[in-house]
Amino acid sequence: MLIGGELVESESRRRFDVVNPADECVIGSAPHGSASDIDDAVQAAQQAQPAWAALGVAGRTAHLHDISRRLAVRAQELLEVEVMDTGNTIARMKADVAKSIEVFEYFAGLGYELKGHSVPSSPGNLHFSMREPYGVVGGIAPFNHPILFAAMRMAAPLMAGNTVVIKPSEQSPLSTSILAEICAEALPAGVANIVSGFGAEAGDALVRHPMVKRIAFTGSVPTGLMIQRSAAEVSVKHVSVELGGKNPMIVFPDFDVQRAVAMAINGMNFAWAGQSCGSTSRIFVHDTLYDRFVALLQERVAAIRLGSPMDERSEMGPVNSSQHYRKVLDYVDIAHTDGARLLHGGKRPEGTVFERGYWIEPTVFVDVTHTMRIAQEEVFGPIMSVLRWSSMDDMIQMVNGTGLGLTASILTKDLNTAFTTARRVQSGYVWINGCSAHFRGTGFGGFKNSGVGREEGLEELLSYTEEKTYHVFLE
Repeated sequence: MLIGGELVESESRRRFDVVNPADECVIGSAPHGSASDIDDAVQAAQQAQPAWAALGVAGRTAHLHDISRRLAVRAQELLEVEVMDTGNTIARMKADVAKSIEVFEYFAGLGYELKGHSVPSSPGNLHFSMREPYGVVGGIAPFNHPILFAAMRMAAPLMAGNTVVIKPSEQSPLSTSILAEICAEALPAGVANIVSGFGAEAGDALVRHPMVKRIAFTGSVPTGLMIQRSAAEVSVKHVSVELGGKNPMIVFPDFDVQRAVAMAINGMNFAWAGQSCGSTSRIFVHDTLYDRFVALLQERVAAIRLGSPMDERSEMGPVNSSQHYRKVLDYVDIAHTDGARLLHGGKRPEGTVFERGYWIEPTVFVDVTHTMRIAQEEVFGPIMSVLRWSSMDDMIQMVNGTGLGLTASILTKDLNTAFTTARRVQSGYVWINGCSAHFRGTGFGGFKNSGVGREEGLEELLSYTEEKTYHVFLE
């Protein structure tokens, strides 16, 4: 762990094993941080913050560029550790490592946009605002994109003049340990602190700490709700949460069916075993295309290559943990009970390479109805549901008929239909004739229970500041 510029063990000296989900072998261990370790990290961050803010934009920019360069030097090491720790395929995880490098460069370049504004509220006087950092910011990262989300939880608040305490997921903490080593070299002591541990102990201590005024979390809806409750019990805090999604992909009858099938597979993020909040796990296919779509989908999903996440040819690896493995299989049983028809998958793949590890075939259920649980609840695994529609109004009602609203994908050649549908869909991030891609500078976040706040753009940087208004009375 990194606390006050030093790489340290937890106060209790406890550690927990880290398991490779592909074969269940122990590949390392991480310190089991406690509430006491969190307090030490926050105290160190609090002490370092005034000097960090006083560096100004140029000084902080130089440090962020240095982190980016050091990440690039260790990119291959980060990639290999990330793949072994998460089970995500190496071909796709290269982008995660590249983006974790880029995010520091991006926010370093936005520093001079930390602007206030002036208002002509009265004649002859000055009325203006300036932005100030919160102080100490807490960031909690999920298991599916560990190095990327740790970098995202760090870059914007640091650029805004805050110091940070980051808690990585206990399920995949190893790459964040490398980030701790980099920050120990690149930043003044106490500016960035990283404490590994379990959410019920370390995470809750961070959320509740009275010196932490700003919290950012990425993860599940239940945990996000718990964080909001815990934070509110202690003091008033600014809490942003990027949570789950039960994301629709809507296929209109004028769209090429083969292209739609390819996008459905890509949007499901099978390379992450479906473990991505933006996965388009509900595919709404117009009645006129449905049978052909299903036939082509079965053929394409059956061709997905499962194998070692370290193999460049592998297109899907295991799910992340034993707990998650059991959860996904439970949803397979639920889908059968609710009457969905299994098109493909739903079990452990055959072969000696899959005898150990948390392997599940890419799974597709068809003839799914809107009220079934696999159409309502986020599985966060490799389960795709295909639903049939014919009436536009009925389809929109089904699309919006969940408590989540993160992403949506709309496939049609008709621009008017595309924008009319996009306006009606209750999602925060909408692709038209595309899916999955994130574009730097455009705010990513959800409606409804999918979250509060926007990331990946200027809005995120500004969210780590408070606006102070000044009134100057002139004679």
